[in-house]
Amino acid sequence: MNPTQLFDPRSCTYTYLLFDEGTREALIIDPVDTQLERDLDAIARLELKLRWTVETHAHADHITSAAQLAELTGARMAAPAGCEVGTAAVQLKDGDTLRFGAETLHVLHTPGHTAGSVCFYWERGAGHAEDTLARGQVSRVDQRSAPRHVFSGDTLLIGGCGRTDFQSGDAGQLWDSITQVLFKLPGDTLVWPGHDYHERTQSTIALERATNPRLAGQTREAFIQLMGALSLPKPGRIDEAVPANRRSGLRQDAAGAADAGGAEVTAATGYAGDITPATAHRWMENGQAVLVDVRTDAEREWVGFVPGAQAVAWKQWPGMAMNPAFDAEIEAVAEGGLPLMLLCRSGVRSVAAARRATELGLAAYNILGGFEGDPDDQAQRGHKNGWRRAGLPWRQN
Repeated sequence: MNPTQLFDPRSCTYTYLLFDEGTREALIIDPVDTQLERDLDAIARLELKLRWTVETHAHADHITSAAQLAELTGARMAAPAGCEVGTAAVQLKDGDTLRFGAETLHVLHTPGHTAGSVCFYWERGAGHAEDTLARGQVSRVDQRSAPRHVFSGDTLLIGGCGRTDFQSGDAGQLWDSITQVLFKLPGDTLVWPGHDYHERTQSTIALERATNPRLAGQTREAFIQLMGALSLPKPGRIDEAVPANRRSGLRQDAAGAADAGGAEVTAATGYAGDITPATAHRWMENGQAVLVDVRTDAEREWVGFVPGAQAVAWKQWPGMAMNPAFDAEIEAVAEGGLPLMLLCRSGVRSVAAARRATELGLAAYNILGGFEGDPDDQAQRGHKNGWRRAGLPWRQN
């Protein structure tokens, strides 16, 4: 079975969903924020347990949904160590592995498009062999008949390669990464690119070695000259995308939205709107609305809670499994006829919960920043925004 390949038409980005058939544990590569609902639907439809969100690099043309997926599913975030994604739990280096069920994904450091760029090599069904995939060498497990895949990000594209004129790019490093790492893989390895602009979906290492017009028959010096003469326009979203992607998709300008320009409610899709913690506290004190904490029981117990808030978990540990009683519990809270204000850790799960409550015919608002707020550049919460940062009432058990 090949990986599930998903496409974002705006950025022409491919997202890949890999899973172990036995345990249903899964891993997602290069997710896109505007495709969050699509990806969550695919995870639910395939009955998967998302264990990892991983990035090939800090993208300049789209914003990742890694932080949102981690919040909603309990997955861990992994990103290349050289890409300054401080919010990721795991900083990936060459030779590292990520395991999901009985499957193993190998990390290949392939600088050039960016200094931290990586590719991922997957030999489906090879299991947890102790051998490692060294640079330019395939371990003995590759001698078996398991299908081979490489997820090449922006390093190697179908009939092309990533650009090298911005964000620590280096054409010489890219040549070395492709010719000395990727092209050393077995020729039948399927190449799954990070983008394609001509509706092509996959290639092979052998085909790219033989026909890629930027690489086949070229010298290193000619390649460097070619890349330096491309004169490509600046990526349209680089100024917003790169800073956000260095925070796993949490936009640095989102904190400004918490002020909402003085407006009590900001517009939202699928629910009543977004409100700041201060507005939520005022409405709660005035009896205008009910505050509903949709975090897990464990979070309320160990992190803290808001006195007077109603507890209706959207998901629960272990495994961040959906709360099967959510509909009944949220409808019971709403029996008094007041609008609901939903609070989670950082304002991600509460959006999903607000949309579901709206589908049930209830008036539901999302509280921006949640209880703990967005992580800062050191991945610490509580220093930027959120209920506690605003100095509003809360307690610990």
